[in-house]
Amino acid sequence: MSDQQREQKIDPGPEYPAGRSTITKAAKTEAKRSIAEEKENIRRFKRKLAGLKRPLRFIHWGETSEFARGLSLLLEEIRTSVTDPLTGVQLVAAFFEADEDILGHCDDSSGHVGDLFRYNGRNLFLAYASRCSDWEKEAVADILLELNLKNDYGVRDLLVDCAGECLDEPVIRRMIAEFQRRAKVEKNKDKKARHLMLVESLARQIRDAELFEKTRTISWGTLSTAAFIDIAEVWLAGGDVEKAYFWIKKIPEGDNFLADERDSLLLEIYRRQGDREKRIELLYRKFRDFRSTERLQALLEVLGKEKRDEVVDQETARILENTSFRMSDAEFLLASGKIGEAAGYIVRNSGQLDGREYERLPPLAEQMESKGRSLAAGLIYRSLLSSILDRACAKAYSHGARYLRKLDALSADISDWQGLQDHETFMEQLYLHHGRKKSFWSEYEVRR
Repeated sequence: MSDQQREQKIDPGPEYPAGRSTITKAAKTEAKRSIAEEKENIRRFKRKLAGLKRPLRFIHWGETSEFARGLSLLLEEIRTSVTDPLTGVQLVAAFFEADEDILGHCDDSSGHVGDLFRYNGRNLFLAYASRCSDWEKEAVADILLELNLKNDYGVRDLLVDCAGECLDEPVIRRMIAEFQRRAKVEKNKDKKARHLMLVESLARQIRDAELFEKTRTISWGTLSTAAFIDIAEVWLAGGDVEKAYFWIKKIPEGDNFLADERDSLLLEIYRRQGDREKRIELLYRKFRDFRSTERLQALLEVLGKEKRDEVVDQETARILENTSFRMSDAEFLLASGKIGEAAGYIVRNSGQLDGREYERLPPLAEQMESKGRSLAAGLIYRSLLSSILDRACAKAYSHGARYLRKLDALSADISDWQGLQDHETFMEQLYLHHGRKKSFWSEYEVRR
């Protein structure tokens, strides 16, 4: 952009009436100063970026966080000092062009540097590109096409993936045609696949399901469950419910890969088809696969919230009829206020408790304890303790000792052991099998 064009973009402010064709000398001077500052900021950014292309040494893992902060400040300099949208796009693109020099000379196992491209860089590019005029957006498309001639580190795709948020459909279709041309003439299999992947991305963004389907078929050859879901998703986004349903139904019976994504699409398809019964059937199946308050809520949104007590009672009966213990069912019973039923379910299936569930079992035991269900709580603590000792997990002995002290206290409140070992018998067995684990018993005795 010329200096004259920059001056014309400057708002003269309220003291200059509309229609007046001239501005004061002071305003012109200020405009020129602003332009000079922006030019200097751009030169400074380019110097710093050039420095990144001449790395003096490799950045090791422990240093990447600080390295990423420095890069973040570099992008921030663009944001705060560059006002012209197309110039901003060009500078952010230049940052992405330095991906090999940046990512290739640091250990980014933590992902700090990659996230800088993924979020800061992408969002800044999008902010500038969205402000570009129609003719400038053609230039943005050219920049993206040029940028993606090479993409060894994968981060440049991020800018193509957000093209639909800043470019009009005709411009995007021109990009699609160019990526298709590149794919057609490309001999390298991996590069060809990448060009087709970019076509897919752009087709998805403009909701051209027919193009997406055709490209995925060319790219993958034999289509899998993931492809069926992706194609159905794009057809649904474009408003063709029947086509989306056609592709979802291609998934073989019993194939549970990406089951949540498949079910979400099916629920939306059934909703648009007005098929309430199929929605309820699918929601019941998902709920029974993994009972939770969230899945119950999703079911009641369709079935009717007034049916809550009926559904909870019905599912409680189904859980108690089952001879297999599922942690999620015990948690659901507690969350639904079925305290007695939850306690009975735990006691009856105590032999199936897995003490290695050390994240989910303690909260369950604490809730049982707080509700006065000492036997159920004690059986959970026993499973946790036994698991620690059976595995001789010395680093967890302090937890094991705490569980045993819990058992000592709870035993006083239990009068009916329901045919299970009482506390005295349990302790005898514990000494018999683990009496030589002196560090555990020392931990237990010290804090009694």
